[in-house]
Amino acid sequence: MIRTRTDADVRVVTIDRPEARNALRPADLTSLREAFEPPETDGHPPVTFLRGAGEAFCAGADLDAVAALDDPAAFARRGQRVAAAIEESPSVVVCGVDGAARGGGVELALAADVRVATPRATLAEPGVSLGLFGAWGGTVRLPRVMGEGEALDFALSGRVLDAAAARRTGLVSRVVDDPRSVADEIAAGEADALAAIKRRLRDRSDDETQEAAEAAAFADLHDAHADEIARRRER
Repeated sequence: MIRTRTDADVRVVTIDRPEARNALRPADLTSLREAFEPPETDGHPPVTFLRGAGEAFCAGADLDAVAALDDPAAFARRGQRVAAAIEESPSVVVCGVDGAARGGGVELALAADVRVATPRATLAEPGVSLGLFGAWGGTVRLPRVMGEGEALDFALSGRVLDAAAARRTGLVSRVVDDPRSVADEIAAGEADALAAIKRRLRDRSDDETQEAAEAAAFADLHDAHADEIARRRER
């Protein structure tokens, strides 16, 4: 079950199946993707906070559902579409990992813009122990985030990283008691600047194309905020 609510400038998306450590079934994946798709009306908040209910962030795919799959490739593509919706969301997505993140839970976190963990967080890609691997875009995003060497070690060994190790390897950017506070901190920025920064840092175009887009975005923001810039200069 996926729950959503909006608090001021932060939309909270909660994976709410604590009795199963928030493991995701096919229908849950569909609901989660829909939670990140831009609404047709009323715009979207500048920041979305992704969390899990209870003692875990997300245990990944529900193993009962995996065992019953008659089209594993379609299930992988469904998870990939969820991760893509998170990554491509117009909001800045902050993922708060509290407790266990395993397999697909790690892959959902990898798709977020900012990953933060509590001191009790643990992260692992245990698929290798089942003869599988993370196929919700993890093989693409993991080396981008951790670097190829760390990513190979993490995925091939199936080892569990605590919060401090996840911070050292770059899998999370901060270890904090309250991940929601990071979402609130980011939401204090100007919404159009947040959106522009996300678009530019997420751009996979060649360097020259990215730099041209960066200059154009800077000019647009400068024009939009010229009065505020002038006021601050006069202080």
